[in-house]
Amino acid sequence: MTPSAAGPMTPPATIRTVLVDDHAVLREGLRLMLQREPDIEVVGEASTADSALEVITSTRPDVAVIDLKLGSGSELDGLRVCAAVRDLFPDVAPLVLTTFLDKAIVVRAVRAGARGYVVKNVDVTELVTAVRSVSAGQSAFDTRTASMVLDALKGGGSASEALSAREIEVLTLLAEGMSNKEIGQALFISATTAKFHISNILRKLKVSRRAEAVYVASRQGLL
Repeated sequence: MTPSAAGPMTPPATIRTVLVDDHAVLREGLRLMLQREPDIEVVGEASTADSALEVITSTRPDVAVIDLKLGSGSELDGLRVCAAVRDLFPDVAPLVLTTFLDKAIVVRAVRAGARGYVVKNVDVTELVTAVRSVSAGQSAFDTRTASMVLDALKGGGSASEALSAREIEVLTLLAEGMSNKEIGQALFISATTAKFHISNILRKLKVSRRAEAVYVASRQGLL
């Protein structure tokens, strides 16, 4: 695991951590492993996107370890939690812990605010290092995920640079066929705000219809 060297902060004496995963047995295992560390305390657990935000709101942890697939929903559930944490609780560091090792999903997680991305087959030492890194204001990616992010970001002049992280999230939900109201509910924003983001997406992609935006975005590697 390679943390970035940019802008490190002093980590808290005790790293208050919330676990977000829909498998109770996995959460229990993670809690037992993390709490063996003298500087890590698990202060809450959640199994869904909604309950995750409730727990994070009440506990205000330093780190939220978030699986991308929660319950019977899509892998976007965890991304929505990351985005909500980024917008509502900037002092909380989202750390993705998942089975997905796909370039598009890794990049979307980073755009949603994840400060680290760890695959579930890593050993305990790497996970603990990742928790400590993101709590100190650093990023935590292994060599595989770091290269995926760098490859996606080093291309110049594409529409992906013009779209904000929130617009990418809205665009992804558009591709799933969601309405303004459904997008608002998924991202914890109003339908009016969702409509505003969609208008910006259409303008930036130089199209007039939602279906065209999805098509252009898929051609440019945004989806």
